[in-house]
Amino acid sequence: MTVDLALALIAYAFVTSITPGPNNTMLLASGVNFGFRRTIPHTLGVAVGFDVVVIVVGLGVGTLFITYPPIHLALRYAGIAYTLYLAWKIARSGAMHGEAQAGQPMTFLQAAAFQWVNPKVWVMVMGVLTAYTPQQDFYWNVLIVALLFGLVNWPCVVSWAAFGTVLRRYFTNPNYVRVFNVGMALLLVASLVPLLFEGAV
Repeated sequence: MTVDLALALIAYAFVTSITPGPNNTMLLASGVNFGFRRTIPHTLGVAVGFDVVVIVVGLGVGTLFITYPPIHLALRYAGIAYTLYLAWKIARSGAMHGEAQAGQPMTFLQAAAFQWVNPKVWVMVMGVLTAYTPQQDFYWNVLIVALLFGLVNWPCVVSWAAFGTVLRRYFTNPNYVRVFNVGMALLLVASLVPLLFEGAV
């Protein structure tokens, strides 16, 4: 991989990682509801889970979806269903009571597993593998791409959790928290619109 291509990949990783999507919406809500420290496993699950998807798809599993399109379609609709379920959970989150917020933040494994059904992740993965991964020494380059993307992705998702933690200080009124959570749930549902109306991811 050339330096120019690596810099282009870093720019792509930053733009796609910092912009709103299901992961960042949930991290913002988690920062507000549970605080930064309790949201760290969620941020790590997003970053590591994304890299695992890049590596596994890049090393050949992606051809399975091409050979058997119903598998990809099933995964797509499972992602829609699970994202709607997460939106419902966020909308029903209760008011904060210090560190004893009702419910639990997403765990590392839950966040990592969610990357497999996150529609934005599939757009990002296909983009990074087709546009930023040189064909020569492809499998080695897949690992380099995953490493570089992860180094950019994690600080981006952490910034969303941190911003939620900053907002947490201002949500002393339980009604404000409920309105915020409903708003985040609606944003999460809205993030599905491209998947629903643009066809395959």
